[in-house]
Formats: sequence, structure tokens, C-alpha cells
Amino acid sequence: MRPSSSTSDLFRPLFGDPIVDSELGDRAWLRAMLDFERALVVVQAHAGIVPDDAARAVVAAIDSAVPDPVSLGGRATASGNPVVPLVRDLTDALPADARAYVHLGATSQDVLDTAASLVAFRALRPILDGLAGVADECERLAVRHRDTLIAGRTLAQQAVPTTFGLKCAGWLVAVDEVRDRLDAVRVERLAVQFGGAAGTLAALGAEGAPLVDLLAEELGLVAPVLPWHTDRTRFAELAGALGSAAGVLAKIAQDVVLLAQTEVGEVEEADGGRSSTMPHKRNPVRAVLVTAATRRVPGLVATQLASMNHEHERAAGAWHAEWETSTELLRLVGGAVHGTRELLARLTVHPDKMRANLDLTGGLPLAENVATRLAPALGRSAAQDLVAEVCRDAVAGGLSLGDALAADARVVEHLSADEIGEALDPSGYVGSAAAFVDRALAAHQRKAER
Repeated sequence: MRPSSSTSDLFRPLFGDPIVDSELGDRAWLRAMLDFERALVVVQAHAGIVPDDAARAVVAAIDSAVPDPVSLGGRATASGNPVVPLVRDLTDALPADARAYVHLGATSQDVLDTAASLVAFRALRPILDGLAGVADECERLAVRHRDTLIAGRTLAQQAVPTTFGLKCAGWLVAVDEVRDRLDAVRVERLAVQFGGAAGTLAALGAEGAPLVDLLAEELGLVAPVLPWHTDRTRFAELAGALGSAAGVLAKIAQDVVLLAQTEVGEVEEADGGRSSTMPHKRNPVRAVLVTAATRRVPGLVATQLASMNHEHERAAGAWHAEWETSTELLRLVGGAVHGTRELLARLTVHPDKMRANLDLTGGLPLAENVATRLAPALGRSAAQDLVAEVCRDAVAGGLSLGDALAADARVVEHLSADEIGEALDPSGYVGSAAAFVDRALAAHQRKAER
């Protein structure tokens, strides 16, 4: 059985996580639907709505059911959803005196919305565990490379020095934040659905509303104030949180791809992938696959948001568009989490290459520091203009910035040779990088202790 009917056995291993996938396939959805039907008859029996003997018969039929997703899917075309044939099969398996108590008071959307909440709730557990693992890898790298110098890059060009530890700390904080958001959605927003045909539970009379809380408790989901058949904010928030997580993972993967370029060579995947034709290549395969998975996520988030517009009390089509969309979102994010964790665990860092690349431009990334030191004597704007002119001359003449500064009388009038050398030492111009790393590590530790 495939983990998801919408995925391919050929490509699924590239973009998924086996643990997450096991919570998303046809069997997982059917288990969640049956869990709803089972919980419904249990709480109705406790409330005295369903006779105990009938409830036991329904529970026994559910517990012994082995529904065939292929058969259900084929028959679902007549009703537009698989709940109708599933309920019919359960009913047919019961003695005549118990058949009236299957699915009592519920509608198909109650089953599928609750099942969607259960599927997301269960799939998010390994996703959250995986994100915790990604954060731990970021923490490890941030600690190890707290003071490892690297060129900071803005608009794809070298800017000023920073540390690789600070880059990793930035990853860490972002991962921790999206993990917190996903956890909040899981615990606070994934709710049971029980409203009947049009959100009134009319088939149960005045006894319906109290069952919502009992059903939620039985299933371990949130109890909503009202049935939310046409209020899709819960799944929109889930999609948004998954989209944010994908964006954070995409940023990490992209940084690795850029740092692993041949001309940069500052990191590499320890067991990088081979090319089919070029024996020399070690491709950043995991980073590439994470990038591919996360690029598909925004479109799915957009589909989920576009599906929020449900007309009146029940939607014609918008609801149906959510089922596979939410499943694929969870699958792709789960796969990206899995891939990112493996990527960082196997990342090889080359501090010597980072320092060599920082020195490659002959001190130009320290120009801001020189201008700052000249500013008290010349004023900020004049100092900036002077240093910019010296930088242009250095590039044009093939000189290091240090040599160009030492040859300019306007500079040496205010800065000695030692002061120029000090200004061009990248280790002395990383500002609060170490302090920021420490702040990120402390914040992560507080989260871990909670």
C-alpha cells in the first residue's frame, strides 16, 4: 500500500519521510475516519442516545473492518466522497437492530474534517520531532563554529565579515520559531467536527451540542465553539505554518547549495551525490531535494487559502479541494524536515576555505571599518567617499586595500600603518556576532527545557 494515493513509488523516497508518510496514506485516512465513527457511537452510548448492545455491535464492526481504499474510491464517485460507501459497508456488516446507530446525526463532512484533523495531528508529531532534530544540528554547528570567520554576503556579494556560527544560529532561531508555531496549531487548532447536515445537529435534537465536547475528549482534539463546516481558518493556519516551515528549510538548503559551489567550496555534503556522466562531481543532493520539495509548498498553501471561501452552510467543491492538498503539504514538509536533518548531520565545513574567500578580495569587506575609523576626523560622508575612491583605485590597480590605503596621503594623515592593519583584521570586525550566537543558544536551551 502506498503511503499516499497521490504519490509515486518512483519519486516518493526522494521527497518524503517514511515515518511521516505512514501517517498520511490511504490506510491512515481510513483509520482516522473509523476512529471518528467509533468515538461517535461510544460517546452517544455514554450519553444514553445509543443502546449499549447496539454500541458494542457497532464498535466490534469498526474494530474488525478492513476497508479497501480502491473499492471505496471507486464507489465514492457516486457521492463525491468516500464516507458514504464506508458507512454503507459498516452498516451492512451489522445486525439489523444496530444498523440505525452507525453515523447517527453526523454528515460526511463531519467524518472527513475530523479525519483530516486527526491525520494532521498524527503526522505533525514526527514532523515536530524532526524539526527538533534539525534545530539540534543547527545548535551543534553554531557552537562549533561560533567564532569561525566567513564573508557575510548581501545581494550575493561579499559584504562584511561575520561568523559561520552566526549563520547557523540564524537557522536555529528560525527553526525553533516555526516549530513552536506548528506545535501551537497542532495542540490548539486541530478540532473535532460535528454539526450534522447544516451545522445544527438537528437529527439529535437538543442532545447534540454536549456531544461535541465528549467527542473531542474521546479523540484528543480541540472542541470547537461551533461546527466549522464553512469556517476554514483552522486548516488555513495549518497550511500557513507548514508553508513557513518549508520556507525556513528552503533557506537552509539554499545556503548550503551556494556555499558548496565549486568556486566557493566552504561546505560540502560528506557523501555528496554523483553525476551520471561526470565522475569528478559531488553534488549537494540532499540540499537539492529539500529545495525541490519546498518549492512545491507555496502553491499548495495558496490552494488551501483559495479554498477558504465556502458558500452558505456547505461548500460545493472548495471543501473537496482540501483533502489531497493538506496531505501533500504534510508529506512535502515532512520530507523536507527529514532531508534537512540528514543534510546538516553530514555537513562538512571548511573554515580555511571560508577565511581564504574572505581574504580573496584583498581586504575590501573591511572598507566600512576603515571609513568608521576615519569618520571622527573627516566626517562620515567624506570618510565614506574617500574610502570608496581608494577601493576603486585598489581594484583598478590590482592592489590590496591595505596597500592602497597606505599609499594614499589623505588616509595616512589620520591612520598609522598599525591602525590600517588593525582596521583590516576581520576578526576584529564581527561586532556582536558571538553575543548573538550565545543568545540564540540560550533561547534554544530554554525551549528544550520546556
